[in-house]
Amino acid sequence: MVMTRVLVVDDSLVMRRLLSDLIAAPDLEVVGSAADAQSAQGRIKLLAPDVVTLDVAMPGTDGLVFLERLMRLSPLPVVVVSSLAGEGSDVQLKALELGAVDVIGKPHQEGGSFAAYAAELQDKIRAAKGARPKRPAGAGGAAVGASAPAPVRPVLGAGSGKVLFVGASTGGTEAIKAFLSGMPADCPPTLVVQHMPETFTGSFARRLDSLCAPRVVESQGDERLEPGIVFIAPGHSHLLVKRTPAGLVTELSKAPPMNRHRPSVDVLFSSAAEVVGRNAVGVILTGMGKDGAQGLLAMRRAGAHTYGQDEASCVVYGMPREAAVLGAVEEVASLGELSRRVLAGLHRV
Repeated sequence: MVMTRVLVVDDSLVMRRLLSDLIAAPDLEVVGSAADAQSAQGRIKLLAPDVVTLDVAMPGTDGLVFLERLMRLSPLPVVVVSSLAGEGSDVQLKALELGAVDVIGKPHQEGGSFAAYAAELQDKIRAAKGARPKRPAGAGGAAVGASAPAPVRPVLGAGSGKVLFVGASTGGTEAIKAFLSGMPADCPPTLVVQHMPETFTGSFARRLDSLCAPRVVESQGDERLEPGIVFIAPGHSHLLVKRTPAGLVTELSKAPPMNRHRPSVDVLFSSAAEVVGRNAVGVILTGMGKDGAQGLLAMRRAGAHTYGQDEASCVVYGMPREAAVLGAVEEVASLGELSRRVLAGLHRV
């Protein structure tokens, strides 16, 4: 069995010990720990870990500065393990922009057991090992925290009558940003599921809204689908589409998780197939696991056009691969080409 070597970086001794215990598995080995950025740099050189878990709130060198430096000089898979409450979610989103593969909150006991948390953390570390770490877009000059202005996009003019449905997981925050940045201000109504904690989705939507031409909001449910508006699934509920006398609207559901996720891409895509049919367009992006593959297949069988991100541009080629294996993907494109290809195909019969 090939072991994944993990370095735990956290300023709390108690947390380092707890995380080390929770990470331990037959295929995962904690090879060391560090309390600050300086120690972490030395341990990385000495121990050559496969994956680093990182708390971005550290004494001395700021965790974001350390992460930016690490990803610029020697990219390494990083899973951020940090408090997600309040303003902290904006910091964690910045960590993902700088190249962290994934984010998870600090562990807390639910029902007297850490088992569910340990399983999630272990899965994220396994996915991170197989990920392709990306250097931050601003590496080599842009300041940490700087935001590029949203590009001005040409409008589509006459509406296509289509509705876009997008799903992603690991690596998806940056992939969704790249995809939506290629969309014009009057893009078709768009519904998005990204696997992320509920404390993140509001900040994620606001971040995208400041960078992209369409309006981006966290869905509250019962919103009418209109061109130029992108709805992000809240982290606590499934996002679906339903038909009413007034037209198509969003719907939120507290139904049990599907594929261990709520929101689930399969739930969104399945509702698209049932309610929107041939007027739907499905896009599956980078992510671990198989969520969305069956739903995308249902969309294609219902007459929808379907797209998958290619392996080379994925951080984790899991969800798009599973969809392609099932025959659910009609067209494969790199992340840089996806929005252009989708726009070009909007008026196809």
